[in-house]
Amino acid sequence: MLIVDNSMRVLPPLDPPLELQEIAGLLDRGGKDVGEDVCIVQSGQLAILSAESERLRNFRAIAHCAPTACVSAKQGLLIMLCPNCQGEFSTIEAIIAHLNAQSTCWPSNARNTSHTPATGHRHPHSGYIFGTGKNMLDKLEDDEYAYRRRANPYYPFPDEGKWQLGKFLVENLTQTQIDKFLKLKWFNTRPRPSFTSKDQLLGWMDALPCFTEWKVSNLEFTGYKTTQPIELIWRDVLDVIKQLFSDPTFANHMSFDPYIVETGGQREYSDYMSADMAWKIQDHLPVGTTQVPIILGSDKTPVTRVTGGLEMHPVFITIGNIDSEVRSKAMLRAWRCVGYMPIVKFKVHPDYQTILQARLWHKCMDLIFANLKAAASEGCFMPDPFQHLRYVFTPLIAHICDLPEASMIAAVSKNASPVTMATQKEFSDGILHPPHTGRHTLQLIINLCKTIDPWDLDKFQKAAKAIYLSGVHMPFWHDWKYACPSVFLAGKILHTGHNFFFDHPLNWIKETVGNHELDARFTVQHKRVGMRHFAKGVSHVKDIQRTIVASIAGAAPPRFIHAIRTLINFIYLAQNPVHSPDSLKSMAQALSDFHSFKDAIIDAEARRGKGSAKEDFYIPKLKLLQSFCSTVERLGSLMQFSANVTERLLIMHCKDLFVRTSQQSKDFALQCVRILNRQESMEIFDVLLHSRGALLVNAIHAEDEDVTTTNPALSWVSRVLPDEVKSVHGPRPVRNHFLKGILSGDALTTFQLNVTPDYKPLSLVDIHTKYSLPDFDIALSSFICHSSQSTGEDTLWDGRHGRFSTWNKFRLQLRSSFQPRIIMPSRVIQAYLPSDIFPFGNCNTVLVDTMGDDGQTRSRIAQVRLIFQPMIQRGSNLDLPTYLSTPLLYIQFFHFITSPHEQLELAMWSVYVQDNAGNRYRHGAVVPVTDVTHAVELIPCFGEKAASGVSSATCLESYERFLLNNFADKESYQSFSTEFV
Repeated sequence: MLIVDNSMRVLPPLDPPLELQEIAGLLDRGGKDVGEDVCIVQSGQLAILSAESERLRNFRAIAHCAPTACVSAKQGLLIMLCPNCQGEFSTIEAIIAHLNAQSTCWPSNARNTSHTPATGHRHPHSGYIFGTGKNMLDKLEDDEYAYRRRANPYYPFPDEGKWQLGKFLVENLTQTQIDKFLKLKWFNTRPRPSFTSKDQLLGWMDALPCFTEWKVSNLEFTGYKTTQPIELIWRDVLDVIKQLFSDPTFANHMSFDPYIVETGGQREYSDYMSADMAWKIQDHLPVGTTQVPIILGSDKTPVTRVTGGLEMHPVFITIGNIDSEVRSKAMLRAWRCVGYMPIVKFKVHPDYQTILQARLWHKCMDLIFANLKAAASEGCFMPDPFQHLRYVFTPLIAHICDLPEASMIAAVSKNASPVTMATQKEFSDGILHPPHTGRHTLQLIINLCKTIDPWDLDKFQKAAKAIYLSGVHMPFWHDWKYACPSVFLAGKILHTGHNFFFDHPLNWIKETVGNHELDARFTVQHKRVGMRHFAKGVSHVKDIQRTIVASIAGAAPPRFIHAIRTLINFIYLAQNPVHSPDSLKSMAQALSDFHSFKDAIIDAEARRGKGSAKEDFYIPKLKLLQSFCSTVERLGSLMQFSANVTERLLIMHCKDLFVRTSQQSKDFALQCVRILNRQESMEIFDVLLHSRGALLVNAIHAEDEDVTTTNPALSWVSRVLPDEVKSVHGPRPVRNHFLKGILSGDALTTFQLNVTPDYKPLSLVDIHTKYSLPDFDIALSSFICHSSQSTGEDTLWDGRHGRFSTWNKFRLQLRSSFQPRIIMPSRVIQAYLPSDIFPFGNCNTVLVDTMGDDGQTRSRIAQVRLIFQPMIQRGSNLDLPTYLSTPLLYIQFFHFITSPHEQLELAMWSVYVQDNAGNRYRHGAVVPVTDVTHAVELIPCFGEKAASGVSSATCLESYERFLLNNFADKESYQSFSTEFV
């Protein structure tokens, strides 16, 4: 049996089977009543959702191999259908017993006999329910026009078409452009919209319901003048949090209790609720309370150049109760903008500009989050999406930002770490220093203010810098209970890890290898669909982490390569969505190895300053890497705090917003407020329309079961409106080929080919000539002979006279090696026949499982040269045996030559194409397509210098030795680091 916890993280199968009481204890406490809510959940997920039972709502059974599981109500009883055999069961006990039974209906090849047992428990004193309340949609019924919308859901618009037109005009045109549109002569012969002017249209938009309205506050710094008025655009954050916490579109994607899960005796760290900090804070809260963890994100961005180069500092917020997979997608509205803080120029000496701007930022933050800080100290009541009233506290757990902003937030100087006590000269020592706690910073500020007036900027700033402070005397977090910069300034993968690589190791590599040689190595690498290829070299780009280690082999000293490889090891490990003590130990070891080998970078004179080589590593971001492991233990996986989201939010909430203003600076802030309020109202109105039964816009796909990455609103509406077209605007979908594709034997991989072949019918001679495969017939005969012996199925079909269908490509789709319930985007495997551009064909490499002479299964690297299937000609009475009835591959093998332990600087497998006599030869074989387990990337062993006359179209045939790149992507890294090795 497979189960999944409330945060939607799959727990492995349990052996021996758990009793119901054990599962209930692992997932939740609560009543046993069964309510009337029912749902259908796609992609093999069986969910029990009840309006009355918290325990039932938190329980989910997962069936990986079943397309659909159903929960329905019959005559007041809850009837559950088995996701495999569709048998009916009236109780949870019955379906659990059925799934655990020895005679279970699970397919035998889907039963995992090498699973690791998982155990877990939730915090015993969290998440009590104190009554009922109104969720977000219930509160919309309090709107003054709600009674009109019972008759016309689009009110004040007469119908859906007018609403969509009005929304389009307001979202995309300025007011002047709207007026011009409505006055077009085109309307002289056509019906006009029901709104006749832009004022009427905007008036209707202003009449839509809005929860938390935006406002403008004017601020002043007594004694300090600015070039422009200080206008803060903001809204009540506590109201925003109440709206987020009660939004029913996130109902199936929220956690309310800290929990601990152990797999194989190893503690797991994933979302915040699984980490130490959630548990510790809950221990200090009153019994029965619920945490609403606050996560902030901010970045400076230019708003518009027309209005005098105005800049604003937007601040975004979300809550840690929402699953990180939902929070990580900016389009899903799990993040909300709560403030646009001005960045103004003070009429002071340049030396004091930064300190005054930093103090202004903290003052604005203090104003915006005042109510939220009060809730963190005293608590408040909030309804959740299920209309349950909870007593909540709002601790600040993370603030996503870049390093300069982190220093400003922590109120420390640039030559000190914002999270540890390390200073500049200690940035390269590889030691984890004690945390730079907020209490320590505040005590230093208090002591300084006792002797120097904080507004005597010259003296105060100099004294502050002497003790590694920035000069901010009232940081916004000083009275936010449980908030400490050493904790909430969590490690950011994008800014700390990736940007550190781009700014430093990549430059070291360019200095050592040379731009020209580096370009030559990247341009000749084999192209793969879905992977970026650098046809013009890489000296001008940054996105090369995944191939850089194998590409510089032979062109840099081994110790230098070892240092670079350990850094990339660390960055890849840090991106794990689920961590354990072992993975954290591997992270720490990788960083320790870098410090052991970093002297090779100095020896190569690769670290350079202005005109000369440097002999130090005084790099602030390098020191921040040291705190990643402790951050995971405190807050959970670092990927839930990725800055990718905030950068997307900047585009969505800032740059597109201010284009629609009249660009007049005198009332710029008021224009922004009106636009923001209308935007908020339109988004809420869309959700309201969906809940009332209006058809949703089919922006993803007509069949939502084919899409595995969707807006949470889709899964919610699919329960509310099961008979409607259910699709909403969202990110690019991931098509689920597990539903209709060809499954591998273990049901963990699926393959998809087009229904119509690219070529048919082809004879054996055609294949020999078109694909240049002279030994294809020998390989096919060997496959038929071996398969016939092993299966006992004989065949009269003769390949010498038969016909074949062939394809140019197929798709391979896997489940995530980190979280098996997540289906990864499919990979395209190509096998194009030779052409003028590709003289040897355009054929990709894969990892296949093959049976050896001793009967043992082994993994081998091979190039797919042909995708085919035998055909039965019309009128023939022959039947193809099973082993010829599915698509087959003709592949050519590479031979392993060295293992990762034999090349420690690379830690990669290497393969070659020679036979025992030293001749260039690759043995061919025919295998079922289901024997393929992964798409792999081979990078040539270039030696000291890349060969001339080789291109990306010929590199796999021109070089004799290759490296199996385990950094091709995060999934490959995980697989080759565990399963394959």
